[in-house]
Amino acid sequence: MSTRTLVSPLALARPRGKAVYWTVFTGVVLLFALAFLFPVYWMVTGAMKSPDEVTRTPPTLVPQRWSLGGYTDAWDLMDLPIHLWNTVVQATGAWILQVVLSTAAAYALSKLKPAFGKLILGGILATLMVPAQALVVPKYLTVADLPLIHTSLLNDPLGIWLPAVANAFNLYLLKRFFDQIPRDVLEAAEIDGAGRLRTLWSIVLPMSRPVLGVVSIFALVAVWQDFLWPLMVFSDTDKQPISVALVQLSQNIQLTVLIAAMVIASIPMVVMFLVFQRHIIAGISAGSTKG
Repeated sequence: MSTRTLVSPLALARPRGKAVYWTVFTGVVLLFALAFLFPVYWMVTGAMKSPDEVTRTPPTLVPQRWSLGGYTDAWDLMDLPIHLWNTVVQATGAWILQVVLSTAAAYALSKLKPAFGKLILGGILATLMVPAQALVVPKYLTVADLPLIHTSLLNDPLGIWLPAVANAFNLYLLKRFFDQIPRDVLEAAEIDGAGRLRTLWSIVLPMSRPVLGVVSIFALVAVWQDFLWPLMVFSDTDKQPISVALVQLSQNIQLTVLIAAMVIASIPMVVMFLVFQRHIIAGISAGSTKG
């Protein structure tokens, strides 16, 4: 079966065709790289400029005098180590609870087939249709005074962890992946004497590494970049995450110091994406299984 293209393979095989192809391809790649990398360059170098230079019109593309003073001032004046650690604690706890509970719920709905499973799944997916802003007030009232035990989770990491567990999208993503796992694989494990929990731990989870990587990234990024909910939960400045602290402490801070703090706050997420980019790519084909 022949494939129709804008340029015939015969024309691309000629020297002139190859030259045009690689010229256009290189130009497009450089254009996209510039579009994505230039804002990063502008932010990183903006923190190295003087306060007068960063607000100059027209702006300077290269700092006239390179200085790391903005980064050191941001690290010390804005107490970034404390707020970064608060963010790590909140994001890690929410990630662990979300992966464990969402995986267990998705496995139960997909393979254990509980009574009223479809009804429960439909109710969970229905929460995706409710705007997140509409849930802020009920969620805050619940966290401020937990039903039955009447305990407040304000200024407590649990106020971030527990609401983050209820993520219908990640649960559905895991369930759809578990639905793709052949039943023959699970039946073979049952014949070998593996129970439900052993099958999940030894068979299902190793096969689910791509989708678990994607869910982990979604869970970590959601907590790391969230602003409104941590602002409501943490009134104590020493317990606030970096997203809230940057806004709360930016009133009397120079612009270069604030830009430097933003750069430092973004480094963990950039490193995470670089380290786990293989899992992101693998998650695109997470619905397929090897024979």
